[in-house]
Amino acid sequence: MKDAGPGFLPGAGLPPTGPPRRDLASLPKAHLHLHFTGSLSVPTLVELAAARAIDLPAQLIDAVALEVPADKRGWFRFQRFYDVARAAVKGEDALRTVVSRAAADDAAEGSRRLEIQVDPTSYASSVGGLQPALEIILDEARLASATTGVQVGVIVASSRIRHPFDARTLARLAARYVGQGPGQVCGFGLSNNEWEGDTSEWDGAFRIARRAGLPGVPHAGELRGPEHVAQVIEALRPTRLGHGVRTVEDPRLLDQVVAAGIAFEVCPASNVQLGVYHRAADVPLRRLLDAGAHVALGADDPLLFLSRLTDQYATARSVHGLNDAALADLARSSIAASFATDADKARWLDEVNAWLLGSGHGSPAVGTTARR
Repeated sequence: MKDAGPGFLPGAGLPPTGPPRRDLASLPKAHLHLHFTGSLSVPTLVELAAARAIDLPAQLIDAVALEVPADKRGWFRFQRFYDVARAAVKGEDALRTVVSRAAADDAAEGSRRLEIQVDPTSYASSVGGLQPALEIILDEARLASATTGVQVGVIVASSRIRHPFDARTLARLAARYVGQGPGQVCGFGLSNNEWEGDTSEWDGAFRIARRAGLPGVPHAGELRGPEHVAQVIEALRPTRLGHGVRTVEDPRLLDQVVAAGIAFEVCPASNVQLGVYHRAADVPLRRLLDAGAHVALGADDPLLFLSRLTDQYATARSVHGLNDAALADLARSSIAASFATDADKARWLDEVNAWLLGSGHGSPAVGTTARR
């Protein structure tokens, strides 16, 4: 397995939770699976909708997390609510608000690196095209990084509900802005309903991205099982898997994925709310860690699931029994799996060690006030 960086021992330190129990919001970590509109808090969505005189359904702005079955009807309901929310994200100010609030929220949760995922196609019409939409997002990512101390990279994601040729257009656009630093495009993804389309038809877009130096981060192994994970790996050659949790259903494939050093972006709350698993305890986090997998916890869509990044670590602690040493390993794994520079990773890994030793509590260098 590839070296994940200094101080990281995959799957190590997994005894039941015991004292001391350090503050999880101050644990330095990287957030690698967060969707653009889905990153919003309910109050921010209400604010954006009011500016456009958009009426929001009560189910979208109440205090109850969306819960749907893992079938076509459930996904349709999830997508309908997401589309309603996305209708409020129009114009340059709204795009900037999404990025700045996401960075502020992550800063409050100890993130050092946020890699936010966006399909600029969804927002292009309100700002004059694909390129202006992406450039606004990248510019605000640079500004938010400086303001919050959270380094914000951007993953350009194509969608399964659009033609694969559209994905090639996005890959060529993303290739113009490649980089590891704040306000740069750091990866190329494929999202939306995993059952849509023939995965192999997106190989052209991912080849374009790879030639430009962009690693692939497609969704796989969430709604569909290990057979689709194998297809994604063969066709798209990913560096990370969005979710990937159902890989555990095929132990041989899991061993192959781990040996290849492909990381898993695991989002426990969304796995339950989207009906992939019935209970948080069913999410195979421990099985992935015991297999030696690189795992990065993510919040996916906090707007709909009402569960943020620190909540995922709290679940790992309270439900899966990870002690502070194991939680620190998870944070190290997220940092190692990020697309930040080696120098940045080394600095953040040192901060995780400080958190575990109880010195400095891993406090960020730049303070921020999160708006929720």
